[in-house]
Amino acid sequence: MFNFYGTPTIETNRLILRKICLDDTLSIFDHWISDERISDNRVSAAHKTVAETKVRVEKIVCGYDTKEFCYWGIELKDDGDLIGEIDLYDFDQSTGNCEVSYSIGYDWWNKGYGTEALRAVVEFAFIHMNAHKLSAAHNTDNPASGRIMEKAGMKKEGVIRHMIRNAKGQYKDCAVYGLLKEDSPFGR
Repeated sequence: MFNFYGTPTIETNRLILRKICLDDTLSIFDHWISDERISDNRVSAAHKTVAETKVRVEKIVCGYDTKEFCYWGIELKDDGDLIGEIDLYDFDQSTGNCEVSYSIGYDWWNKGYGTEALRAVVEFAFIHMNAHKLSAAHNTDNPASGRIMEKAGMKKEGVIRHMIRNAKGQYKDCAVYGLLKEDSPFGR
């Protein structure tokens, strides 16, 4: 059974995971949501206008009204840049299982920020929320995301063919990863 705390601030060595606010709209647009290199790995298309991003950010901000909403902006401690997002979702109370997803702006790829953020959210989910299992998936043509999952302790469980259809209408195979609390450093 999950314990919900909403979206508390989480600090790591280099990052602050925090609630997204309306003032973040332009950073979100500029840093990842309008970038085709990022949207190719997401279901939704790259945003063409800041107005699209504003609508999305307003929806996220409204989500914070409920404790079951766990959605963080990933901010660098050293300069305050908002470089990505990470969230927990699809909570199944009967199993204690949920999913995690993340996006990091291209300028910050291959610097370990995705791994650092994912490890922090894994710890939060297992220790504070009492999750039983976390799952995540990535397009098979984006193996770097799989490496982030592996570095956070997740194990590849298989590949689902044509799991998603991206905004360009292309079907994508996805590698599915999982981590049980008992197999994590935070297990009983």
